[in-house]
Amino acid sequence: MRALTLNLWGEQEPLVPRMALWERDMRRLDPDVIALQEVRQIAGQLPNQAQTLAQALGYHHVFAGTVQWGGGLEGLAILSRAPIRESGHIELPHATQTERRVLLHAIVPTPAAEVAVFCTHLNYRMTHGVQREDQIEALDQRVDEVLAGISGPKVAVVMGDFNASPENDEIRFLRGLHTLRGRRTHYQDAFLRRHGSLEPGFTWSAKNPYTRRLRFLDADRRIDYVFVSPMSREGLGEVLDCKVVMDEPDGEGVFPSDHFGVLAEIATTGSG
Repeated sequence: MRALTLNLWGEQEPLVPRMALWERDMRRLDPDVIALQEVRQIAGQLPNQAQTLAQALGYHHVFAGTVQWGGGLEGLAILSRAPIRESGHIELPHATQTERRVLLHAIVPTPAAEVAVFCTHLNYRMTHGVQREDQIEALDQRVDEVLAGISGPKVAVVMGDFNASPENDEIRFLRGLHTLRGRRTHYQDAFLRRHGSLEPGFTWSAKNPYTRRLRFLDADRRIDYVFVSPMSREGLGEVLDCKVVMDEPDGEGVFPSDHFGVLAEIATTGSG
């Protein structure tokens, strides 16, 4: 399974060429599932961006709204080439009227296993580490609950904009390197699995001029991730490849978003 995550950056200009880049690059990358953050819809002005992409690509999709923003609604979406068997979402801790974070999931059957795909977008400020820790703990609990409802072979793929670097405690918790209130877990950081510390893998990059609009945030960080549940002894859930994508401008200097995407290839069958 090829899994892609991208923060769309909503309706920010130049919107029309950016949306054209999304469709072009997604066709080229050919993902099986896509996790999208900062998906926007504005009544009478902008159809739901996830629905527009899903229709253009021929994918199924689910959407969860988060906050009213700029006269419209912002949210998360999951797109899937295969039909989605089940979906749902929960609210994460520290929700406010202007910053409400959720975890969206969709269960996608494959011939050998069911894949529970999750999408999230955590608090963004540099000082919100404690809030993100609480959100990550709730995320981990929900992943466990969804997986417990799948009886056969299964893999969890957790994607999104985590707004935290690999050295932050909230990310270290997901990798099994840190404890939160006595709780431990373990996911594979797909990019780290394939590249170790040899490549920085920045997804919030100073080379992207759109990041300057939020220049009060530290630049050159890896904050967008594909996490995968532990690989089985037979190889189910093995990370076969992972790379930063959608990180180059078109001929007019337009980038697809202020974030770069991450694409991972994950084994959904075992060797037996």
